[in-house]
Amino acid sequence: MTQTTPLGALARGLVAGFAGTVAMTGYQLTVAKLRGQPNKKPRRWADAPVPAQLAKRVSEGVFEHKVKLADEKKLTNLVHFSYGTSWGAVYGLAQATLHAPTLAHGLGFGTAVWGTAYAVLPPTGLYEPPWKYPVKELAFDLSHHLVYGVAVAGAYRALERL
Repeated sequence: MTQTTPLGALARGLVAGFAGTVAMTGYQLTVAKLRGQPNKKPRRWADAPVPAQLAKRVSEGVFEHKVKLADEKKLTNLVHFSYGTSWGAVYGLAQATLHAPTLAHGLGFGTAVWGTAYAVLPPTGLYEPPWKYPVKELAFDLSHHLVYGVAVAGAYRALERL
């Protein structure tokens, strides 16, 4: 293992976060397809994915820029990939400090990202508190984040070896 600077850890983390988000997205799409979940356009903002709703709030509330429901998919991807990539930076700094085993750190990291969403989003009204969701749905959501965490950890480890 090579010693790295905080900036190097941050940069590797960002790249690993993007790679982890790609892996998570692929897994989410596969699981949704296997579960027979329709991939239809929402008819109203309340039916749009949470990342798109968050983008709408920021765009309109902070920047006073109106967004169209037709842009929901772009907004979803923008927020989803920005969020996942940003969390990768956190992973990079933590891993450069802790030097934890890849699998264990990835699983712990994915769980932490998942838990943070359920702590931060309910007060915004975009999520319900976790106890209001069926256990099966929470388990699927956790599985998405575990895939993300392990993929981030694996990508970071691969980048360390370059």
